[in-house]
Amino acid sequence: MATQAAPALLPATPAPRSAVLRAGTPIQLRLLEEITTKKKVAKVGQRFQLEVAAPVEVNGVQVIPAGSPAWGELTSVRNKGMWGKSGKLEARLLYLRVDGRQIRLTGNFDDKGVTGTAGVVGAIALVPVAGFFMTGTSAVLPMGGQVGGFIDEDVELAFAAQPVAPLQVPMPQSGATDAGEPAPDAAAAPIS
Repeated sequence: MATQAAPALLPATPAPRSAVLRAGTPIQLRLLEEITTKKKVAKVGQRFQLEVAAPVEVNGVQVIPAGSPAWGELTSVRNKGMWGKSGKLEARLLYLRVDGRQIRLTGNFDDKGVTGTAGVVGAIALVPVAGFFMTGTSAVLPMGGQVGGFIDEDVELAFAAQPVAPLQVPMPQSGATDAGEPAPDAAAAPIS
């Protein structure tokens, strides 16, 4: 009588795992350029580039790597002016790109220069016309400065399936040990 080999047990093909990057997930970004009211070059609607400063993970898997590009936009610009008026910049985050996909961001940030009010008051007390020539300082969002924001949409993620290790099935053992001796009887008394 021919002996039949036991059927091989093959692991099922793993399905990709899925997860969601939730809206409201915090993200840390870094400015890649300086934005300032100096020389009145900043304009409302001007776009600027940032990068992701710290990776974002979902279920222990990095889904947005550090260095991923992101963009923001100036929403308000006030240049410094006479009578001690300081400059002010307001900006909002727009989106970032990962693997060719655009993901919306939300978050606002700003900078306000130092007002020259004390100097203006002092100058007016001494020479009334001098206050007209006193200005505050310009607003500056420095290159390398970090800003915080949030993911603004739920993003479906599909993680690559991890290979499954082959299933190990132990061979049934008869009453013998590896040395070919009979297996000890658990009920037998110990030998003294």
